Amino acid sequence: MAEFNPPKSGYDLNIGGKYYNTLDIRGFTQMMKDPSFCYKFYWLEAIVNLISADVTDTTFGEIINEMIANAWYSVVEFHVHLSGIMSDGSVRDGLERAVCKLHDLSGLSSNASKVEIKNAISKYDDKIRSEKVQLTHMVPYRALAGFFSGATETPDWDSTRRMVAYIERINRNHVLLPYTLGESSNLRKEVHFSRAWIEMIQDNMVSILGWIQYEKIKWLQTNNPEVPGLVYKLAPLDEKMRKLGNVRKLWEGVLELQPVRDVFNDDVIQRGQYEVDHFIPWSFVMNDELWNLMPMDSSLNSVKSNRLPRWEPFFARFASNQYMLYGLIHEKEGIRYLYEKCYKDNLHSIWANQELYRAGNSREEFVNILEKNMRPVYDSARRQGYEIWNSIL
Repeated sequence: MAEFNPPKSGYDLNIGGKYYNTLDIRGFTQMMKDPSFCYKFYWLEAIVNLISADVTDTTFGEIINEMIANAWYSVVEFHVHLSGIMSDGSVRDGLERAVCKLHDLSGLSSNASKVEIKNAISKYDDKIRSEKVQLTHMVPYRALAGFFSGATETPDWDSTRRMVAYIERINRNHVLLPYTLGESSNLRKEVHFSRAWIEMIQDNMVSILGWIQYEKIKWLQTNNPEVPGLVYKLAPLDEKMRKLGNVRKLWEGVLELQPVRDVFNDDVIQRGQYEVDHFIPWSFVMNDELWNLMPMDSSLNSVKSNRLPRWEPFFARFASNQYMLYGLIHEKEGIRYLYEKCYKDNLHSIWANQELYRAGNSREEFVNILEKNMRPVYDSARRQGYEIWNSIL
């Protein structure tokens, strides 16, 4: 067997030792090579997750259920497109279509547990069957292609029955494969994991899942070029990541000096009855930059959720409050001090530091800079599928 070299992907999948001479590690590193759709990553990830739970035999259906559960949060919460979209706006990726359809049928929240998602799959299985079956057509077979390089026999990709037999012959005569397939059809088709591969995967679980995550993120970022912070959108994050304390203190300082009107209902913000919230949802921008934050009536904040406010008239009101803040930063030493306390967590954007908050901007200049930089982000969120919120007006 050829000596193993780590994949040239920027991620060091360091698997060696006793596995050098017993398993085709090079073939394993090819399991995610040249994907046409994102579900190739989710297929391998699902297999690794099942093996980590000591599963030795499963079915296409169970693996795909795991894939749906793993993709759920990114698709439902952040509208991440797993393999981009077609020119007519339709979704390319079958796994994404399955997630979206199940979400429409079940109404489950984005942070639903894996158990809840799999229960919903069971409940609506007949309605998402066609999407699930489509996912079985190529990936289970193509994922093993890296193990076929030394075989003299050419695989017949057009015949499922012949591919099952071919995989069995490769496994018996050429190289031990991570899994072989049974004779049942469609979602009932059996998947049998090799005991040696189970041991290798369980011994190297952290490295393998890190490698899959790395390759998946590269793929998703390529297919979602306008989406910021994509690395944070694959699984629920700890809310403690939100850094709003110093911004709240800044707005508290402003409220002590002059009234601030709520962007959405035009009422005067009452101290102790507001939240600091994002104009463009945090779930899209994935940061707490000062230029996107505003005081907002607490009761409206929960209603707005992660929807986009209508640009007009709400951006003009938002910009007016931001300009009020800007003026006080340069006029009042106490407000300037509170503003500087935001440097660590809320003032990272170069354009904001060098253009927006610099001294000397007129109202028109300030608003133009803010709109020039916020509008493309806002429009990207719209194209990604974020719902528009009209508020109570």
